[in-house]
Amino acid sequence: MSSEIPLDPRQKRRAATAVRDDLRNLRVQLSMLNYRVGARAELRDIDLDCLDLISQNEPIGASSLARLAGLHPATMTGVIDRLERGGWVVRERDAADRRAVVLRTQPDRSRDIYRLYEGMNGLIDQICDQYDTDELVLIAQFLQRVTAAGVRATADLDEPST
Repeated sequence: MSSEIPLDPRQKRRAATAVRDDLRNLRVQLSMLNYRVGARAELRDIDLDCLDLISQNEPIGASSLARLAGLHPATMTGVIDRLERGGWVVRERDAADRRAVVLRTQPDRSRDIYRLYEGMNGLIDQICDQYDTDELVLIAQFLQRVTAAGVRATADLDEPST
C-alpha cells in the first residue's frame, strides 16, 4: 500500500497500538458529541442512533431497524413512538405491501440535526482539505474495514458463548 520503508515488527506493533488507541479516543469523543447533539435535540442516545439508521436506510421497517440497532422489537416500538411524537419520523404504508409500515425521516427535523453537526462537519472538511484524493480514498477504505470489523465483532458477541 505504501512505498515507504517497511517498519520492523516492534515499530509496526506500536503503530497498530497507536491506531487502536486513537480509534478508541475517537469513539469516546464522538460519543460525547452525539450526547450533546442528542441533548440539544431532546433525543436519547438510542433514539439519535436509530434516527441516523432510519436516515441511512429509509424507507425501513421497524423489524429491520430493530435488527440493525440490535434492539428487541418491543424496545424499538418505544424508540419509534418517541421519534414520531417528536416529529422526527413518520410511519407510512409500504407501497409494495400495504399491510407493512415503513419509517421515513422528516426533512425539516433532519435539517435541525444537520445544523447541530455543522461545526464537526466543517472541521472534518478542513482536515480532509489537507489530504490528496488518493490519501482520502485510503482513509475511507480503512474506516470502512474498521466499520465492517465492528459489525463482525458485534455479531460475534450476539452468538451464545460455549
